[in-house]
Amino acid sequence: MTSTLRLTLLADGRSDACLLVLLRWLVGGAARDVQIESAFADLGLVREPPKTLDARIRAAVDLYPCDLLFVHRDAESLPADDRIAEIRRAVDAAATGGHWVPVVPVRMTEAWLLVDERAIRLAAANPSGTVPLNLPPLSRLETLPSPKLALRGALEVASGRTGRRLEQFRRDMGQHVQRVAQVMQQKEKLRDLAAFKRLEKDTREALRGLAEGC
Repeated sequence: MTSTLRLTLLADGRSDACLLVLLRWLVGGAARDVQIESAFADLGLVREPPKTLDARIRAAVDLYPCDLLFVHRDAESLPADDRIAEIRRAVDAAATGGHWVPVVPVRMTEAWLLVDERAIRLAAANPSGTVPLNLPPLSRLETLPSPKLALRGALEVASGRTGRRLEQFRRDMGQHVQRVAQVMQQKEKLRDLAAFKRLEKDTREALRGLAEGC
């Protein structure tokens, strides 16, 4: 493996850029002797953004060259295995070569950000707040019907804001969600979730393939 490892994340949407923080943490723990460079493949900046997943993969690799490509799709209502098979077919159709890892949270990305109450309070700019956030236990995170609404609701409560200040907070919600990922200190908890365990296993296998040159 080279001394510099370039990662690219191709995600469902711009809000999923928060996954880069978790991916860098995973890769950094498994490949300690490399410098990590990461990029979010923001295809919304392309004049005519590609529509199909295989075309998006080709564009991501062309515009954001990498050693390891992470392809994210939320499972939503589909079994994770079906989403992973969908990604595999698209990667094969894209025929870009190289190493890749599927990133498939159960339901959606926001479920993974609900594991750290302290991070949510920090992201809401009210770290000393004491109002209960009523976050779901780890055992229920992967069965939540709408993790996005749960996270946004928790951020609103944690902020302690009302009226116009709450409206402003809601307008900047995307930034608050990104901030949760940036300040998370309890990422280890994610290893209790089946989808994250799979991501870590697939990431380690891809890194071994890179190291062995295969």
